[in-house]
Amino acid sequence: MQIGFIGLGNMGGPMAANLAKAGHQVTGFDMADVSIDGVTMAESAIAAAQGADVVITMLPNGQILRAVAADIIPAMSEGAAFVDCSTVDVDSAKAVAQQAETAGLLAVDAPVSGGIGGASAGTLTFMAGGSEAAFGKAAPLFDIMGQKAVHCGDSGAGQSAKICNNMILGVTMIATCEAFALADKLGLDRQKMFDVVSTSSGYSWTMNAYCPAPGVGPQSPADNDYQPGFAADLMLKDLRLSQQAAESADADTPMGQAATELYATFVEQEDGLGMDFSAMLPRFEKRGRD
Repeated sequence: MQIGFIGLGNMGGPMAANLAKAGHQVTGFDMADVSIDGVTMAESAIAAAQGADVVITMLPNGQILRAVAADIIPAMSEGAAFVDCSTVDVDSAKAVAQQAETAGLLAVDAPVSGGIGGASAGTLTFMAGGSEAAFGKAAPLFDIMGQKAVHCGDSGAGQSAKICNNMILGVTMIATCEAFALADKLGLDRQKMFDVVSTSSGYSWTMNAYCPAPGVGPQSPADNDYQPGFAADLMLKDLRLSQQAAESADADTPMGQAATELYATFVEQEDGLGMDFSAMLPRFEKRGRD
């Protein structure tokens, strides 16, 4: 396929490189001066989109997505697919999809899970929203960039799945960190705590696969001074998107709201900026009960 790829940062760059490595013709654009193996760089987003069978975007937020979409949709060929892999608010995803479909395009919102490592290794998970036809056109590319793609429903469903998943993740990480900090103050050895919880009803991904305690469980960012695998500020972004969606849908999410407030404090008032989201553990270690 002829693919346009707009947004070649830490995630988009390796995703585009994997598509080029698989034999597709990839034309890319980014606001920064970047060079990606196998990708021909265009002078503008419009130039990258012209003549493409599929245009993929990986952008920072909904406002930028809307602006890029307004530029490139008129330049795209009728019947082409617009696949947005950014994590943005549900309303922006739906608005851009409607704009694309009105212009005779196929539209997919397909945010990803798996981080920078998954983007490089081609092991991402895609959560996709859009028509069956749109998903079908994008599916072969998902197979190259990832290990799994789930068609979640109509436009906006991909973003909905992503933010619900990450709301669970944020809440669960806080609970895991709180529990380790409590165990410390009760004099419980961290390894013993892990051995019990990881095989008991407290089992979770944050405990078993991404343990926030250094030297316990599989290798994780905690073993690398909490250098980000998934940055705390990105978790805060996703939690805020979850609460924006909850407000729009009139959904009661008190734990999601509490997690949002805690990560906001951690990132914006404490030392969480630039740290992994599991660095909540040393935060709780230093704190007593208010």
